[in-house]
Amino acid sequence: MTDSLLLVVGLLADDAPRDTGPDFGKASPFGLVVIVILLIGTFLLVWSMNKHLKKLPESFDPEHPEPDQAVDDGTVVEPGDPGLAKGGRPDGGG
Repeated sequence: MTDSLLLVVGLLADDAPRDTGPDFGKASPFGLVVIVILLIGTFLLVWSMNKHLKKLPESFDPEHPEPDQAVDDGTVVEPGDPGLAKGGRPDGGG
């Protein structure tokens, strides 16, 4: 443990030349413009999405589910049609 700590301290204390050449820190102003445009676009997209989400109803459940309840429970059996009573198709398949 102590050896690894000494190794890490030795590497951190090393005076190796850093990557600070003559062009270090001279980013193009075009890069700043691109970043600002991306931030503005992101802001506008989030703002628009929030406007659309506020228009959505609290719930998509129907107010009166009684007419759909028979369909949700299974196949509606018509009187005199024994082929559909078991959930099969009228053409004999499935």
